[in-house]
Amino acid sequence: MGFDIRKKRKHVKAEEFVKEIKDRHEKAKTALVKSQKEMKRYVNRNRKKAEEYRVGDKVLISTKNFPIELMKRATKKLMEKYIGPYVAKKIILENAVELELLAVLRIHLVVNVRRIVKY
Repeated sequence: MGFDIRKKRKHVKAEEFVKEIKDRHEKAKTALVKSQKEMKRYVNRNRKKAEEYRVGDKVLISTKNFPIELMKRATKKLMEKYIGPYVAKKIILENAVELELLAVLRIHLVVNVRRIVKY
């Protein structure tokens, strides 16, 4: 017909509502970033730097989660805290080391650094 039947009106209330929601969203994002930084600071305050191992280092393995039958002891109380020394054969990651273990131990060759201590 050549003209638009619908009138174009400005919805002032709707625009104000959208602006308010966007402002609240931005405030929430900044508060989230701030709280994440604070949580990270609290978590890392007592965290120690992991000890670095090299190929050929001798290490002891913790027996904390070993079954009693494996250690041939009557009770867990009398078990040794660490066994070894074993040689680090390969560094897999900064937190995983492959060891040269005896087949008698029947544990996986790759061990987390939390379970080993330098000899």
